[in-house]
Amino acid sequence: MEEKKHPILGVVNRPGQFSYENGIELTHAQPGLTRGVLHAGPNSVNPAGHIHGGAIAALADTVAGCCACSAGGSCVTSSSSMEYLRPALGDLFCEATPKKMGRSLSVIQVVITDTRGKTVATGTFTFFMIQGGQT
Repeated sequence: MEEKKHPILGVVNRPGQFSYENGIELTHAQPGLTRGVLHAGPNSVNPAGHIHGGAIAALADTVAGCCACSAGGSCVTSSSSMEYLRPALGDLFCEATPKKMGRSLSVIQVVITDTRGKTVATGTFTFFMIQGGQT
């Protein structure tokens, strides 16, 4: 039996969306867990040739926001913090899980790994929930 795709996949992965235009693809979404990938290209690197921290943060914010909205409703980022642990090269993979899913605020943690499975960054994102959400 084929797994039903979460509707947020079609929205985020559509041409014209920020994520799509910046090489970010949401690959999995269900309430409580989202995954995505940054298909790193020449516009993703810093002067040293590593993946730019802003590209990593955009991947993290996109995947975390989709996690916050995965049970319904919509959200905007209220605050975020990132810890960059090692230089990153090539495609990056992000997994987001909730610390708290709330009616007005949701807190999501992310882990970003490279193609070798090494953790290159972690982060915590707080989202203001505009509609819906869970307690």
